[in-house]
Amino acid sequence: MENIHLAKWESRFWAWLIDNLLVDALRIGIIGTLGLIWDLDFISLKGFGVHGVLMFAYWTLFEGYNGQSVGKMAMNLKVTGIKGEKIDYASAAIESAGKAFILPLDCLIGWLAMPGTKLRLFNRLSSTIVIKTKHEEPEGVAYIKE
Repeated sequence: MENIHLAKWESRFWAWLIDNLLVDALRIGIIGTLGLIWDLDFISLKGFGVHGVLMFAYWTLFEGYNGQSVGKMAMNLKVTGIKGEKIDYASAAIESAGKAFILPLDCLIGWLAMPGTKLRLFNRLSSTIVIKTKHEEPEGVAYIKE
């Protein structure tokens, strides 16, 4: 039997924050650059929707590819199937929809309906979990910390 360590909510929060700051910086940079060329004031009015769509695409692509966004890599976390297996893009899309568009409700339902499971509603719907990964030295290599 393999032991899988579910990620703590605190680690998941920090990964989420890193991802949001990264995507926001990219969004602001792109809009700022495009704003020099075109008048894009209408985008700022729909910033929340644009941000949600960008976050959804970001998480779906990164987590569908290898189970990790930049924030998850930084926090040694990974999205997997319920047995620790790699997820596909469809599962990543379902899992990402909750945190991109309705995160407070997604978490609240998970905490109230499934206490102690460390699952959001959309984790349950996508049959995914968030696990703590091991950061190990490659075989045959020893890191020396002075």
